[in-house]
Amino acid sequence: MPYYRSVGELPRKRHTQFRQPDGSLYTEELMGQEGFSSDSSLLYHRYAPTAIVAAEEFTPPAVTRVPNLPLKPRHLRTHKLDGTGADPVLGRRYLLANDDVRIAYVLADRPSPLFRDATGDHCLYVESGALRVESTFGVLDAVAGDYVIIPTSTVHRLVPTGGTPTRLLAVEASGHIGPPKRYLSVRGQFLEHSPYCERDVRGPDAPLLVDGTDVEVLVRHRRGWTRHVFANHPFDVVGWDGHLYPWAFSIHDFEPITGRIHQPPPVHQTFAGPNFVICSFVPRKVDYHPDAIPVPYHHHNVDSDEMLFYTGGNYEARRGSGIEQGSISLHPSGFTHGPQPGAAERAIGVDFFDELAVMVDTFRPLDLCDAAAECEDDGYAWTWARRP
Repeated sequence: MPYYRSVGELPRKRHTQFRQPDGSLYTEELMGQEGFSSDSSLLYHRYAPTAIVAAEEFTPPAVTRVPNLPLKPRHLRTHKLDGTGADPVLGRRYLLANDDVRIAYVLADRPSPLFRDATGDHCLYVESGALRVESTFGVLDAVAGDYVIIPTSTVHRLVPTGGTPTRLLAVEASGHIGPPKRYLSVRGQFLEHSPYCERDVRGPDAPLLVDGTDVEVLVRHRRGWTRHVFANHPFDVVGWDGHLYPWAFSIHDFEPITGRIHQPPPVHQTFAGPNFVICSFVPRKVDYHPDAIPVPYHHHNVDSDEMLFYTGGNYEARRGSGIEQGSISLHPSGFTHGPQPGAAERAIGVDFFDELAVMVDTFRPLDLCDAAAECEDDGYAWTWARRP
């Protein structure tokens, strides 16, 4: 994250003696990306973060993937997956995946276990409810409309708050997620043309100190899952500083880029991941050329699969297709997609779109996972032809 933060107690100089009240040294942990050649943070622990007393293989809930065959657009109704609730990590229902990214949905009503994903960053989008993200860096509170970025290998726990279940869309990367490089200066500052900036970003602002011994942490790594038992609670950090930490950003703080004629999807880009991007479609003034057609033209992104999660308002281009709150549309590479019949004509003269959606464009095909079959609307692919 291109924004330096300093939280809690720190010595004046890095890698120098920093002692606890009893005279013993705090333990330094340098957490860094790309072989310590990119963003990093320096954390100060009460206890050694390496002290484990047990390790055993862990079997997570099974997930299967099948290709999108026959190739066609898909509509997934995520609210059909509602059950009695689940925890926001192990209870995730996987919908779409490839080797770069996994996309899941969960209705969460209980805290997750302590969890560390050593395979990549997570981007969580809060559809409704509220979420408390506890980690070695402190506490981060999120509400509906918030994106939360959790860096690779951060020990964390997700706690639904607010008294009602929390709906989450989880985008799990095989690498790092951050702002697009074109929004940043060579020194990492948000540039003037960026649709959001440092003032919109929130991070933990105080340590979260938890005592405990023999504490279990589930770890997803590149060869499977492991349950570690730590001698002391990982949330023992008294201070940290750096550019690497969990952070939150509200979709409502995304400032849309508009024009006289229809703007292409890159203007909506919010984050970049390995072989995928995440975009935000927000309420905005639309095309103001006197002859403009505000809805998108038919388009074929020949290198990408497009997934769109509809999370509020009215999506003009999809009226009549069955799209609803919590819907996900998948428009794959190899298939041209565009507005529903009649949408272009209806949109002429409209000057404002009240829509809220999160888009993930991937540069490798998305497979369908177990939960996709449970909530698919089988009639969606035929809605452009207006036939049964």
